[in-house]
Amino acid sequence: MNRHSVRLFALIVMALAALGAHVRAVASPLAEPEASRVREVIVAQLSALAVDDADKAFETATPEVRAAIGSSNRFLAMVRGVYPMVYRPASVSFHKPQEEDGSVLQLVEIKDTDDKSWLALFALERQPDSSWRISGCVVAENHWQSI
Repeated sequence: MNRHSVRLFALIVMALAALGAHVRAVASPLAEPEASRVREVIVAQLSALAVDDADKAFETATPEVRAAIGSSNRFLAMVRGVYPMVYRPASVSFHKPQEEDGSVLQLVEIKDTDDKSWLALFALERQPDSSWRISGCVVAENHWQSI
């Protein structure tokens, strides 16, 4: 890992740690029926990505994300290029989501096809129809999995 990569990783880890501390301080666990609905949205996106169904994957994003990206094909290309571990995970493991003011943070441990471990933090927002949609995702390598 070069010096730039180490700095970038350190910043991501600090951001995730700060966000995690903030979430624990002000957020509350999500009731199981809602937690299940949150997981279903992420699983739906991962399943759509697994078969290159750009339209179905794009549907799981918030209207704001869809407007910012512009099209399902651009969304698929972005995920494929920037988040290959999300695009084709070998396995996923969900932690308990946390809710605050209609938003949810869902931590997902991902193993890629090279057996490398990643932490993906998905942000979801409740929509006017009470459904959940993904508003963002940050991913960092999971250096602690073997500790």
